[in-house]
Amino acid sequence: MKNAAQQPMALALAGPTASGKTAAALALAAHWQGRGGVEIISVDSALVFRGMDIGTAKPTAAELAAVPHHLIDIRDPLNAYSAAEFVRDAEALIIQIRARGRMPLLVGGTMLYFKALFEGLSDMPQANPRVRAELQAALAQEGLAPLYTRLQEIDPVTAARLAPADTQRILRALEVWQLTARPISSFQTRDANAPARKDIALISLEPVDRSWLHHRIAQRFNQMLEQGLVKEVQALRARGDLHADLPAMRCVGYRQVWEALETNVPMAQIHHKLHDLGIFATRQLAKRQITWLRNMPQRHVVAADAPDALPHVIAKAEQLMYN
Repeated sequence: MKNAAQQPMALALAGPTASGKTAAALALAAHWQGRGGVEIISVDSALVFRGMDIGTAKPTAAELAAVPHHLIDIRDPLNAYSAAEFVRDAEALIIQIRARGRMPLLVGGTMLYFKALFEGLSDMPQANPRVRAELQAALAQEGLAPLYTRLQEIDPVTAARLAPADTQRILRALEVWQLTARPISSFQTRDANAPARKDIALISLEPVDRSWLHHRIAQRFNQMLEQGLVKEVQALRARGDLHADLPAMRCVGYRQVWEALETNVPMAQIHHKLHDLGIFATRQLAKRQITWLRNMPQRHVVAADAPDALPHVIAKAEQLMYN
């Protein structure tokens, strides 16, 4: 049995999209109720945005009321939220939650946030308006394909991780190269002499059978369409101050709907088209998330598709936090 000094400061629950993180988090919250309870810190770069509820699978009002949640609805979609800001906010919340006698439970699928929290971030340069304008001009003149090819030449590590259509991240990687003559992947790699933090225990929900995850992704995206994802994006577009290149509008699901609405395709056809585009994009996201997780050797894997996944998560959490 670990004494108080040996116990991790917090528990983290990661996994690809649609792997059952919300259900597992609520099960852990119920399990810990007799020990003062938990407070959930969202590790999700989309849940931070207000007015983006359906496409982010934001916790319901009942779920938010059942367990205190943090870092949800803290930004307008017009404003970005960086990994550095997440680390600052999450570290402060961990201390505050522990002071209240509760367990901080970090839950989500934004792997860059987890990596930044566990390993820290190098001093990456801020956005440069001049360089970004030059890259936007090149994008307008040449298209994205030549820019992606250039990224493959100067930073093959990052290029392999990004989708060839990921305009935002491709431009950012090229921007960092032009400003520093260093690949962005070098900033995202922890200093070999800096120890990774060990005060946060990490459980990873990962499916053994990928088809199980694909089925859940399709089912959830269809539910989002039925719940009104298109109308949600229409409302965001109607504001007039948002555009397709904002980080909020690049989120999976929102990006596909936004682009579909820019066409003159009838609404019935848009829904049919989005069914395939949205599911494919979400599968690609899940694939990238799993790749990130496999590069986190400190994680403790629980099979997300096991019939008894929730009891296994609880048992693993008990082992990591107390035994």
